Amino acid sequence: MEENKKMSLAQRMGIKRTVVRPSEETDIQLREDRIGRYFRKYLDRFVFVEFSDEFLERSKVKDIMKGIPIPLRKQDIKKFSGGSGLEPALIGENMAWVMGSDPKFKYTKNYVAYLKKLFNTKIDEGMLKEGRDAAEKEDWDNACIHFRAALCMNPIYMHAMYSYARVCRSMYLDSEDPEYVGRFKAEALDWFELLTEIHPRFAQGYYYLGYAYLNIGLYAKTEFAWRRFLQFTHNGKDRREINTRLKQIKDPVQIEAACNDISAGRMQQGLEKLEPYLDTKFKTWWPMHYYLGLAYKYTGRTGEAVARFKQALALNGTHLETMKELLDIYKKQNDKENIVKYSTKIEMIEGKLSEEKAAAEKREKRRRVSAPRSHVKRVKKKQENGGTKKKNRTRSGIKRFN
Repeated sequence: MEENKKMSLAQRMGIKRTVVRPSEETDIQLREDRIGRYFRKYLDRFVFVEFSDEFLERSKVKDIMKGIPIPLRKQDIKKFSGGSGLEPALIGENMAWVMGSDPKFKYTKNYVAYLKKLFNTKIDEGMLKEGRDAAEKEDWDNACIHFRAALCMNPIYMHAMYSYARVCRSMYLDSEDPEYVGRFKAEALDWFELLTEIHPRFAQGYYYLGYAYLNIGLYAKTEFAWRRFLQFTHNGKDRREINTRLKQIKDPVQIEAACNDISAGRMQQGLEKLEPYLDTKFKTWWPMHYYLGLAYKYTGRTGEAVARFKQALALNGTHLETMKELLDIYKKQNDKENIVKYSTKIEMIEGKLSEEKAAAEKREKRRRVSAPRSHVKRVKKKQENGGTKKKNRTRSGIKRFN
């Protein structure tokens, strides 16, 4: 009984994190950055200076910021020229832009430690608010950068995870660039998954995760996510919406289950589930014909397999696996004409895919070569009075060089 009292509400309800990923997958500073390439351009807006020794001693951040460059914009430099200095909040905002543009920036950990010491946990909320205000104006890059910065401060901050995933979703829905869409779609999906794993009682995570799965045709996962949403939500309007959606995906869930049966070698079981859909509106789904073809082929019904594979190609003319299955059948039948036909088609499509892959790798290599080696552009000290370096300090404790 005493042990039960120590359990959290979630644990008593049987809700727990069933998946615990390593920090390399959950910490934005460590994980692969799929979309960072679209934000690093903003680092070019900054030049870098250092806190003075006097300021470091006075503010007790010497152990964190000694020798660490801090980002300034051009207008900040002009402000220094007037001698007025900068407020800590503005420096924090600059740091947020740098961290959000590139969480793997060399000094991100120093910036995080410095901001936590200056502003405590309220800095997370400030970054989140800035991001949400930008999102309201559809200033997507600005919003995304601030949410990423908040995640640098706290990798499992629920509201930052949710807002980041949602803004990535908005960004890919607002674009027609295939690569951009693909990268942001993958990022949104991954963060919705992380959100539900780390915060399993947060209903809205499941709401959007369900739509993310639906968008890529994973109907069983969609159903699971939405049923979890219904378990936790108190929003009547959203409940009605999702209940309607669940009814709409009932058949796709069954079709997907049948395809999974066939993939797992349960041919007869898959056939019994799929065949009734041949005379329904789902007959235009090419994967259904492909999987029926597989089941027919491996149960010895070769003629029906060929018919299903050809129907799959009629609906999706470049599906390589379907062509390879047909080629395998024709080789066994020694059908030389069709062997040549499908061998040629496969070779052409694979050649085109190889060319596209090589072109994409070339573009990526060119992008890396053209990118600056370091984002830190320090303000240079001008030589005065025969080479003597003159330093002026502002009241904010930052070295300003004339």
